[in-house]
Amino acid sequence: MANFTARLEPFLLISKSAKGAAAAKLVQDATSAPGVFVFAELLELANIQEARLVVAPRCFSKHKDSLPPLNPAQITKLKYLTIVTLATERHILPYSLLLQELHVASIRELEDLIIDAIYLDILRGKLDQKEQQLEIEYTMGRDLEPGKLEKLLEALQNWATTTATVLSELDQKLMETATYDATVQAENEEHEKTYQANLKDVQERQKDGKGGRRMQLSQNSVDSMDVDEPLSDGMKLRNRKPATDTALKVSQRKRNRV
Repeated sequence: MANFTARLEPFLLISKSAKGAAAAKLVQDATSAPGVFVFAELLELANIQEARLVVAPRCFSKHKDSLPPLNPAQITKLKYLTIVTLATERHILPYSLLLQELHVASIRELEDLIIDAIYLDILRGKLDQKEQQLEIEYTMGRDLEPGKLEKLLEALQNWATTTATVLSELDQKLMETATYDATVQAENEEHEKTYQANLKDVQERQKDGKGGRRMQLSQNSVDSMDVDEPLSDGMKLRNRKPATDTALKVSQRKRNRV
């Protein structure tokens, strides 16, 4: 970024001894010098103000009806600074507006002027030939007009107040977010703890249930064997015929034969 204030330093040194016509000549040289685009420090000096110089307006379109007359270098410089002034009001500058304010005859001449201003680091932007406009990204700062300092300070104070309010609200939102995240994490940990405890309890119950069923099945098998043996003996006893009954039947048959 160019240091435009430093380029004014040689003229400030010479101005300490300049008076009358010499002071007027010094202002003429400073406003015509390449790369010098700020003049407030020079024009505020007492010996320069005593010369009662008439300074050109801030916009080129207002120059026609004002004094003093400007040389070509001063006219070109004022056109550069007019673009800077217009950029403080809007970031998109239509070609139609620039042609009117700069009194340029053609779009080609306008674009050449803008390109030169970009190379001098007076502004940065994009030429949109399709939309016929200049998109401003950055401009140098111009000297403040008389009476504008108070308004600028007020605007800066309002900006600082608004910024402080926004930062305070952001801090509050961040604190709320951090508190919410901590609460959610604690709830998730408690849920996981409860889940693991319930899972362990279920697994232990399943193990106990399987062991009980094995013991019951074994006991039932033993009981079944104890019941079946008497029944088997009983069946065998029912199928057998008592020896006494057989002997009686044989004795009875012998008697019948006799």
